[in-house]
Amino acid sequence: MQDSFDILEDKVKKAAELVKKLRRDNKGLEDQLKDSKAKLAEAEKKLSALEAQMGDAAGHAAKIDGLTNEVATLRGEQEQVRTRVAKIVALLESLD
Repeated sequence: MQDSFDILEDKVKKAAELVKKLRRDNKGLEDQLKDSKAKLAEAEKKLSALEAQMGDAAGHAAKIDGLTNEVATLRGEQEQVRTRVAKIVALLESLD
């Protein structure tokens, strides 16, 4: 009978130690989860900021394309004016 109580006592001690270990492990996992959630929230903020910057960059790229086209158009017009002025100057010189 004493052996039965000794065996039962050992089993209860082992079960209590296992419960303590599982509680420590659970606490550690909860702490890791909390840290991971904080890191995820920070990463999501950074991602949102980067997506906003990409949107701004796309808008700037479109604006740059528009300005580039406008400059090309103005250069073409400048060349036409230059050609016409050269013709007028040549015509005026021929009057002398």
